[in-house]
Amino acid sequence: MFNSIHEECGVFGIFENEDTNVGDTTYLALYALQHRGQESCGIAVCDNGVIRHYKGLGLVGDVFTKESLHELGKANMAIGHVRYSTTGNNNINNIQPLVVRHIKGNLALVHNGNLTNAFELRKKFELNGAIFRATSDTEDIAYQIVSDRLKTPSIEEAIKKTMEEIKGAYSCIAMSAQKLIAFRDKNGFRPLILGKTKTGGYIVASESCAIDSIDGTVIRDILPGEILTISKDGIKSEILKDTNPSLCIFEFIYFARPDSIIEGSSVHKARLNAGKILAKESPVDADIVIGVPDSGIDAAIGYSNESKIPYGIGFVKNKYIGRSFIKPTQEERNLTVKIKLNVIKETVKDKRVILIDDSIVRGTTSAHIIKLLKDNGAKEVHLRISSPAFKHPCYFGTDIDSEENLIACKYNSVEEIAKVIGADSLAYLSIEGAHHLAENSKCNFCDGCFSGKYPIDIPTNTNKNKFEEKISN
Repeated sequence: MFNSIHEECGVFGIFENEDTNVGDTTYLALYALQHRGQESCGIAVCDNGVIRHYKGLGLVGDVFTKESLHELGKANMAIGHVRYSTTGNNNINNIQPLVVRHIKGNLALVHNGNLTNAFELRKKFELNGAIFRATSDTEDIAYQIVSDRLKTPSIEEAIKKTMEEIKGAYSCIAMSAQKLIAFRDKNGFRPLILGKTKTGGYIVASESCAIDSIDGTVIRDILPGEILTISKDGIKSEILKDTNPSLCIFEFIYFARPDSIIEGSSVHKARLNAGKILAKESPVDADIVIGVPDSGIDAAIGYSNESKIPYGIGFVKNKYIGRSFIKPTQEERNLTVKIKLNVIKETVKDKRVILIDDSIVRGTTSAHIIKLLKDNGAKEVHLRISSPAFKHPCYFGTDIDSEENLIACKYNSVEEIAKVIGADSLAYLSIEGAHHLAENSKCNFCDGCFSGKYPIDIPTNTNKNKFEEKISN
């Protein structure tokens, strides 16, 4: 069960022309991508064809020590990963980077996304007599690349062949003995950015904030369907045919860090725009606008600017409680929201409050937050959501896997939902409005979790629960 949308994974890769402390640089970059995954992390470096790696469960700062980074040693290439599991269990075996050794060399791989035909791939390997059994999409991709590499003259050709076989969302970075290769699915569901280091090397990252964090320079987005090879010979690019750009719209609404630039658009500005559009679509008389930290704040400022209703800081967020926060009893579980968020009573007392949040999933958290505000003297609470209502599963890396868990599917009207969660009124951003929040983006968006219309065909056996049950049997 889930109460809120969880982040994606984050990937990073670096290629330098000389051996240096690329592991240390990757460690710093992973800090900048920590918001995309807090369950596990890892780094692999390549030194003259020898791949060394270190990974573990937990946050970047907890997993890596000076000693573990020192043991990685100097090299000219590295890849790194932070993970939130949407498929595959959260255990040591599924932590990335995944390192595979085969007769034509070594391969390390990091992946962000979700395959929609993993079941078919695993059945194919089983029928072909494979002795391994994949337990994650990353293994599916890696094993397919290795299988294709045995039949192709280069790693690039193997990846190209693999990309014609795998379906769904994948922004990947692969590391072979001499090359760093970034490749992105034909829809470009998940972001992937190319940058340059101060010393003339190259960087690939899920978000531009990771490139900024190591004092690199952003060059451009890696394109949907692109295979980008970085070696000592420079950069080589190939773009597959039949691309259909469909970036996940929730990257701008929630996933990405506000200081990132994706597809030419500022994430911060997109969230301001979401609030402005929401104010135009769903105005209400009130005394103050507040946002749920941290993801609702930019949209709240945008709503305030457009509506001319003052913006106020309504909550203090406890930044020292992570996902591992223990709630042993039901009474303590009910206190979780209050421990994570405390209301600034002076901001909301005796006022009609417009509360801005990025989404409602099950409604449990929204109900607790609204109750907190009213318990602290708010006369009215009008909830405004800076995304459309979640009504359908996501098959491309977000953990919205079942319509039965979505509050928007349980009730027939917005008014019913508002009553259930205790809001005086409720309104969502329209789907049309969501498509206009990233003003400079040249990319179309995937809005399947809102509209039920997906840019690719979804196999009937892609349901994650049924899928994992089949694989485990």
